[in-house]
Amino acid sequence: MFDIKWIRENPDAFDAGLKKRGLESAAGKLIEIDEARRSHLTALQDAQSRRNAASKEIGKAMAAKDQAAADKLKAEVADLKERIQTGEEKARELEMQLNEVLSAIPNLPLDDVPLGADENDNVEVRRWGEPPKFDFEPKQHFEVGESLGLMDFETAAKISGARFVVLKGALSRLERAIASFMIDLHTGENGYTEYNPPLLVKDAAAYGTGNLPKFAEDLFRTTEGFWLIPTAEVSLTNMVRDEIIPADQLPMRCTAWTPCFRSEAGSAGRDTRGMIRQHQFSKVELVSITTPEASLDEHERMTASAEKVLQRLELPYRTMLLCTGDVGFASRKTYDIEVWLPGQNAYREISSCSVCGDFQARRMNARYRAGDKDVRFVHTLNGSGLAVGRTMVAILENFQQADGTVIVPKELRPYMGGMERIEPAA
Repeated sequence: MFDIKWIRENPDAFDAGLKKRGLESAAGKLIEIDEARRSHLTALQDAQSRRNAASKEIGKAMAAKDQAAADKLKAEVADLKERIQTGEEKARELEMQLNEVLSAIPNLPLDDVPLGADENDNVEVRRWGEPPKFDFEPKQHFEVGESLGLMDFETAAKISGARFVVLKGALSRLERAIASFMIDLHTGENGYTEYNPPLLVKDAAAYGTGNLPKFAEDLFRTTEGFWLIPTAEVSLTNMVRDEIIPADQLPMRCTAWTPCFRSEAGSAGRDTRGMIRQHQFSKVELVSITTPEASLDEHERMTASAEKVLQRLELPYRTMLLCTGDVGFASRKTYDIEVWLPGQNAYREISSCSVCGDFQARRMNARYRAGDKDVRFVHTLNGSGLAVGRTMVAILENFQQADGTVIVPKELRPYMGGMERIEPAA
């Protein structure tokens, strides 16, 4: 969401930001709607002022025993009252029309975001670790998991359909171990506070993070009208909705391990096998609420926190700066962390860390007190720290052995009861 006053004062800058995203100019249309709204509000205020004045004149006419004048004024007041009621309804409609158009417009990219049309124009920022070399043809994760007898897509399909999985035994424990390790790292070393937030949210919460109205088809909704969270970002970020936070309480750094639910609309034919793209998955989310002055440094810090997980697990990765055509709806700047998958012979996204500026804060009315009379919108950030299922995918592919077993990364062994190797199920 944007400040319409800023758009009126900076129409060229606003349209230039949209152009970077490959979108058409919108300032003119927005200003036209806003001018109609403001003109109507002025006329409404004039009518209210006249009604107040006429009401006072009635008393004077009655005191002067001028009944004709009093009756005329009463008729005028009644007419003004009806016009004002109609005008207030129209004012609400114009406000809704303006907000509806504004709410569908994505955030504007920062100046250092590279221009580009899609993921092919993203820029590599850094790379860590060397991809492992095998003396055999590495398998994809689902081949490893199925050969272990611990990853079952057929049973999941019988229960729920496509894009679900049943994990068993050591792989079920491995998923829990990965998440526990991540939470312990983020809370113990990276300064985040752990939360256990709701998985079902109201319309306003999904709207606040930018998931509604534009991306409703990407979400699952209950018959009672709740939305299943696509990531804990929705719940965590909305904790500051309609709040004014003291500046000395910022930054707020939050983390949560939750199930996530996505319809994967528009992804037909993509990653149809395996755990890369599922309707239900597990993720450790990172969210920061901070001041405008600190948000860019916080973005670098958050990205480093996510990268640290992969470093500790000895998983090779690269960090990409997304171009203007690939950055998410609410984001001003995004780093994608892509882990190496030997079975695919490719880097695949495992984390996306974004700084959103005050875009989400305006939708949520989330502010902080910078001074006694100085209240400003906070800046919000979010990132994966990391996607748990995709981390398991990376472990299975990078630590697979020729005999079909999988080495457990050293950092996870305490969470696995000392297990050093995952063997096929008996």
